[in-house]
Amino acid sequence: MSAPNITWHHGLVRPEERESLLGQRGAVIWLTGLSGAGKSTIARHLELLLVQSRCFAYVLDGDNLRHGLNADLGFSTQDRSENIRRVGSVAQLFSDAGVLCITAFISPFREDRAQARALVDEGRFIEVFVDTPLALCEARDPKGLYRRARAGEIAHFTGISSPYEAPENPEVHLHTRDQTPEESARQLLDALGSLRVLPPA
Repeated sequence: MSAPNITWHHGLVRPEERESLLGQRGAVIWLTGLSGAGKSTIARHLELLLVQSRCFAYVLDGDNLRHGLNADLGFSTQDRSENIRRVGSVAQLFSDAGVLCITAFISPFREDRAQARALVDEGRFIEVFVDTPLALCEARDPKGLYRRARAGEIAHFTGISSPYEAPENPEVHLHTRDQTPEESARQLLDALGSLRVLPPA
């Protein structure tokens, strides 16, 4: 909630002017899924594909933002929601600047993702469900987090001691058990074209 006596200041440059300069419409491409699902890897591959297609794109990665902007937050339910609130606000600013902003966050709660969606205009928020079975995420466990969560060393761990609320109607649904990250990124790129997020080729 905004502080009293605070007003949003609109600039002299309209969003359409920035988009004309960049040759694209800004949008938020929001990847959500369990830890170890491949969100960050897919996001990086998508970013590369977009830049190679001469689109201006940037990834907001969960771990990276916890090194700076969100370094003061823990992993309680309240802190997780605040984490996503901040990310949603930053992603909205990137989108307003005409950037294709890709986020890679577990973002386990539907309400938090809905609030992030509400910040941007209709058609500019693309929820992407990176659907990877829990057993496969545990088998990968690149950071050893599931092992520690099972041992009781990590509290509020999504999928183990804290729930993950899967998207009910995502714009894009990636089944990563049957795909490499590169194939998932290519599928996502094609979907963005079908959804008219990308400029015509």
